[in-house]
Amino acid sequence: MNLLELLLVLPAAGFLLTLLIPRAQDNVVRLFTLAVSLVTFALSLGLVSGYQSGQIGQQFVHDFVWIASPEIHWHVGIDGLSLWLIVLSTFLTPIAILISWNSVQKQIKEFFAFLLLLEFGLIGVFAAWDLFLFYTFWEVVLVPMYFLIGIWGHDRRIYATVKFFLYTMAGSVLMLVAIIYIYNLAGTFDYAVILDSFKSGRITLSATEETWLFLAFFLAFAIKVPLFPLHTWLPDAHVEAPTAGSLMLASVMLKMGTYGLVRFCLPMFPSAAHGNAWWINILAIIGIIYGALVAMVQPNMKKLVAYSSVSHLGFVVLGVFSFTQMGLDGAVYQMLNHGISTGALFILVGFMYERSHSLEIKAYGGVATAAPWLATIFLITTLASVGLPMLNNFVGEFLILQGAAQAKFAWTAFAAIGVILSACYMLWLYQRVFFGTLSDDVKHHMPELNLREWVSITPLVIMMVWMGILTQTFLPVVSETNAQILNRTGAALAAAPSIAGGAAHAR
Repeated sequence: MNLLELLLVLPAAGFLLTLLIPRAQDNVVRLFTLAVSLVTFALSLGLVSGYQSGQIGQQFVHDFVWIASPEIHWHVGIDGLSLWLIVLSTFLTPIAILISWNSVQKQIKEFFAFLLLLEFGLIGVFAAWDLFLFYTFWEVVLVPMYFLIGIWGHDRRIYATVKFFLYTMAGSVLMLVAIIYIYNLAGTFDYAVILDSFKSGRITLSATEETWLFLAFFLAFAIKVPLFPLHTWLPDAHVEAPTAGSLMLASVMLKMGTYGLVRFCLPMFPSAAHGNAWWINILAIIGIIYGALVAMVQPNMKKLVAYSSVSHLGFVVLGVFSFTQMGLDGAVYQMLNHGISTGALFILVGFMYERSHSLEIKAYGGVATAAPWLATIFLITTLASVGLPMLNNFVGEFLILQGAAQAKFAWTAFAAIGVILSACYMLWLYQRVFFGTLSDDVKHHMPELNLREWVSITPLVIMMVWMGILTQTFLPVVSETNAQILNRTGAALAAAPSIAGGAAHAR
């Protein structure tokens, strides 16, 4: 068992052991799950220190036959694309546990156990190199999030949960059909073998086959992103979810979609990806502007942050389908940035909800007077979200816009509108909530951050600054893997001249 497998086993074992703790031992449950998540995070840092930069292909690989017929492999490994997403998952799980310490008061054992199960599924999604194994982890992630929203959510939690589940399952079924079709061609679910078969010509797809397979995978990932107009499940899920659910949903689960686009859609179906890029980028740009405009008129803080995610992740899709090194680097980096800054926004909104029991913007005003440190942390997070230089989102958005400009300048011109609009809705939110007249209700129910809250939010603030200044901590290994993906995509496209006209149209 290598370090990566230990990272998978630990939260899974923690989930099972948590269920064995007597129900009355609430503090034991909290402390045990926190300890498991902290140890898992510490071990994930071992992946960072042990990762060999410059080495092509997977690292920390373990591959053996899991099921003999059909042949399904337990094939896990990481590269520069999955490394930081796994670390992001392990980094945020203990924070999700901390912010739920006092706010969750019913069925405590199950709540914290589901957070560990969610962590297990997320790590598995980013580590799986067998298509069936990937699909298994993809579905595993749905289960804990379904219950986190459905049991511990707010008033309309059942509606939001069912909508979230149906949307995601609809895309997942199409992806499963495509996976089975590829298995019938290749005789294996092993992703590395399938890629080699495409590269060597042992497996060939007609233009029609490639397009339909691409669309099946793309739809599953686009729903998860979510890409306009498949985004309508997200605001409901966020508004009704508990704070920890919103944190993990926005920060990591949405990245499953963008990760899938880069990992599977580009290398396996390069001609279809290039040929369909023009309308995908149009949808991404519409999502950037639409998400920002709708966020601007939201009366609910959580819904505003949810629509901001639609806008920010539109940038990520634009970067992916620019097919440029800079655009793809920016897209992957923005996945991480969004996980940090938007996750922090949901945490801070959750802190305020715990104090005043309202998500309505009009219920606040003058919070900076009552809680200046809370206002300061919220301001830093707001500035990171709008892309202020020296903070994390600036780097990702700049790389995406530069990469998109290299592909087609008009894309950048329209997408840049979203940057301006993000400053409008976030700064207006801050002005309405933290400035203005201080009501007696806010004055008496808005204490400063306590020690547990400081411990929860400080690591995220540190990362916003770190990722904005010390970018080379993260980007080199990401760039190496992205270069390999682009080289594979370009080589495959060059070998398929009959579909090259679609790529030219995408430009």
